[in-house]
Amino acid sequence: MTDHPATAYKILTADQWAQFEADGVFLGAPVDLADGYIHLSAADQLQGTLDKHFAGQSGLVIAEVDLTALGETVKWEVSRGNALFPHIYGALPMAAVLGVREFNR
Repeated sequence: MTDHPATAYKILTADQWAQFEADGVFLGAPVDLADGYIHLSAADQLQGTLDKHFAGQSGLVIAEVDLTALGETVKWEVSRGNALFPHIYGALPMAAVLGVREFNR
């Protein structure tokens, strides 16, 4: 048993979300593809990620992801501020999305 939360969040642009809905699977944003994994944020990291990587953007979609459904593809790794962030090494299936909400500044 780990101390990691069972859910995390993926921030997507409206276009990325529309493509995710159409495909039923998300392979990653450009930064994810460049880094080799899909970046997620735990609940307490979400605002920092929005501020650092999505400043000035509106029309975003925040998807809550069931990490337990993704099994071993999820790795918690040191990132910003020496904190552990969840990363998905593989695709994110729509079946692992528990809910979504729109985010506008």
